[in-house]
Amino acid sequence: MIITNMRMLYENSQAMESLTSDSMDSSPILMVSSAFLPTGSLIESLIHISHEVSSVDGKLPLLQARNVAKLTRKIKLLSSLFEDIRESNGSLPPSSILCLTELYAVIRKARVLIQECKDGSCLWNVLQSEFMSKQFHVLVKEMGMALDILPLSLIKITPDVREQVELLHKQIKRVDAFLDPVEFQRREEILKLMSNNNENKYGNKRISDCKKQIETIMCGIGLKNLSDYEEEILKLEGEARKQAGTGGLIVVSNINNLISLVSYSKSMIFGDAKYDENIISKLDHAAVVKRSVSLPRDFDPSPSTSQSMIHHIPDEFRCPISLDLMKDPVIVASGHTYDRSPIAQWINSGHLTCPKSGQKLIHMALIPNYALKCLIRQWSEENNIPLTSEMRSSSEERSTSKRKEMENSVDHISASKAAIDSVKLTAEFLVGKLATGSPDTQRQAAYQLRLLAKTGMINRRLISEAGAIPFLVTLLSSHDPQIQENAVTALLNLSIFDNNKVLIMAAGAIDNIIEVLQSGKTMEAKENAAAAIFSLSMIDDCKVTIGARPRAIPALVGLLREGTSVGKRDAATALFNLAIYNANKANVVVAGAVPLLIELLMDDTAGITDDALAVLALLSGNLEGLEEIKKNRTMVPLLVDLLRFGSAKGKENAVSLLLGLCKNGGEELTRRLILHPHSIPSLQRLISDGSLKARRRGEALLKLLNRLCFQSSHSSSQNSSQNSSHNSLE
Repeated sequence: MIITNMRMLYENSQAMESLTSDSMDSSPILMVSSAFLPTGSLIESLIHISHEVSSVDGKLPLLQARNVAKLTRKIKLLSSLFEDIRESNGSLPPSSILCLTELYAVIRKARVLIQECKDGSCLWNVLQSEFMSKQFHVLVKEMGMALDILPLSLIKITPDVREQVELLHKQIKRVDAFLDPVEFQRREEILKLMSNNNENKYGNKRISDCKKQIETIMCGIGLKNLSDYEEEILKLEGEARKQAGTGGLIVVSNINNLISLVSYSKSMIFGDAKYDENIISKLDHAAVVKRSVSLPRDFDPSPSTSQSMIHHIPDEFRCPISLDLMKDPVIVASGHTYDRSPIAQWINSGHLTCPKSGQKLIHMALIPNYALKCLIRQWSEENNIPLTSEMRSSSEERSTSKRKEMENSVDHISASKAAIDSVKLTAEFLVGKLATGSPDTQRQAAYQLRLLAKTGMINRRLISEAGAIPFLVTLLSSHDPQIQENAVTALLNLSIFDNNKVLIMAAGAIDNIIEVLQSGKTMEAKENAAAAIFSLSMIDDCKVTIGARPRAIPALVGLLREGTSVGKRDAATALFNLAIYNANKANVVVAGAVPLLIELLMDDTAGITDDALAVLALLSGNLEGLEEIKKNRTMVPLLVDLLRFGSAKGKENAVSLLLGLCKNGGEELTRRLILHPHSIPSLQRLISDGSLKARRRGEALLKLLNRLCFQSSHSSSQNSSQNSSHNSLE
């Protein structure tokens, strides 16, 4: 299950990228003319790259050896064609240029793939053996398609070479994908080994009892001596660093699981022979780390280090900060593993970088490293080293004892603690399934987290502390509708806890949430994405960040137009929150929200009159918004009706909107309000019975109307006096 998930992610994000990336190839890009070309740079480049690839034939990689050999032989045959063309020193027809250019691209891809087989991680490659075999097959088929358009009759080559190319072309058409049964068996052995280790299916039979079996398996994939193991770990760490920062948190977690397996196998097979000679340098390194990362003054790894020296702890099980045996290993955004307590202390002291690499952390989530935790537990049991009581400091023991006394004195406190511990264990278990499970398992785990986060701030805090947020963010991009819906709903529920809002934004969730809002697999996923944006935008900084995303506000307006009643309400409330920030108001207007909101005021079936009215009242404070609202001549009678029959909140927003329109909408709009038969009585009732805010706005509006009436009557009387004087003179 672990490797299935890992393979899926690797196939989607890494293998295809490496096959198509031109950045890995230093060869120049050839510009091909459509005219007849002399034998030149294209042919020379083909000869050079085909010789380079063919030279691998004598030193084949351990993995994919047969596929590499077959592909290099085909390219070697093609090199004869290229050399023959060069020796003929003739012109090439345009139709052949296209074919030769395609062949050049195929051979370049072949070089990258072969290099990956030679230089990549042995363990990683053997687990991807089926996928890599398919890639070799794809390259051969691409070579065949290029040869389909090769006009051999128009190219000056010898009959022998022509016959070779034609025969090669026929062979390629019949070729099938080849998966080496030996490599397939090796992969199954590793999968079984990891499955047994991760799920603890050994029973009384520990991994250490299977030393010979593990050594045989590792030897079969090329790990024979200590340096091979160390090089393999470095390659896997390099892969983890490459994935860190790209959102591939599940990939990083799984690669770290592989590193843990190789590290433990190395320690078990070769023992701790190097420990004694390295312990002093390790202690020196700890001092350097402590100085360089400016650990808090009260942080002191020395007591635990003395324990580490006594028990000869393998280096892979030590926290890079404290050098102590890790009790709760966690992975940070850079891909490195630390013990939870030291790295949490490091982050809480205000540092935003990885202590080991110095790399800036793109998020502060601590992802549990379950595989390493399992290996540490097994090693500790085999060496009779307790992970809890004996390795605690005396102060920790005193605080624990005091805490136990308090818990024993009050039953309900003990029960509450038990419930919290239960939620914590459940959350950690479910996060582990998110990280390493199959799609079915991830779907169920996300659903359970969704339900667990639905009730209680403590639950929401414990789930985030278990490292759920980055994995849920990754699952927002899932093609499975239920996984996506469960993930976005779980994030919505978690975001109710204010601290989680910051973590969700730091995990880069907002772009994925907007994508779900815009193109979600289900309507419920879209609605909950809008609700999540509403929840996150409760924080002022998030209003700015979300509003700056060009797709966010248009996507909310789209849901306002096409969503269900629930979806429209979610969209309206999210738009209201975003429009509180002045710079977002213009974007809401430009996105076409005003006509939709006015329509919703008149739609009793939508059931979101108050929400739509609140947004319109907010937008009236913006010049563009006010002009857009004034265009609709039904607004005045509609708002007067809301003053008469609306809810308390609706009346408050209606009078606010009328006041804004009359202040900035000109005399003509104010006259329409005065002439409405129900406007003045409705305002008088509001001043008498409304909320404090509504009364103040009503009084201000009534004064404005009275002033206009006085000015009109005064102007009329002046006109009448002037007319009377004029008549008397006559």
